[in-house]
Amino acid sequence: MKLIGAYFAGSRGMKYILLSLVMLVVADGLISQFLMKHGLGREGNPFLQAFVNGGEFLLLKVVGALLSALILWDIYKSRPKVGFISSLVFMVLYTGIVLWNLTVFFITQV
Repeated sequence: MKLIGAYFAGSRGMKYILLSLVMLVVADGLISQFLMKHGLGREGNPFLQAFVNGGEFLLLKVVGALLSALILWDIYKSRPKVGFISSLVFMVLYTGIVLWNLTVFFITQV
């Protein structure tokens, strides 16, 4: 158990970025699923389009987000600058995706 704790010891800022990234990916999944369920949008990822109508769509988003966060943390442990910048870029990209989804939602409600 000490080994696991030691592996995850590190920058609080990096942990916040990864947590934010996971939350943004889950928010993207929830908003996308809502938009598609009500015919207001479509999934842009061709690999996920087949899973949209099933219950596994959100599960795939959550598992993918957690796996990605673990990979980014692993990169951060060996190459801190690369891991930090990569995580920050993905967080900014997903912020844009979530804002786009919310824009689609609010435009279609008018």
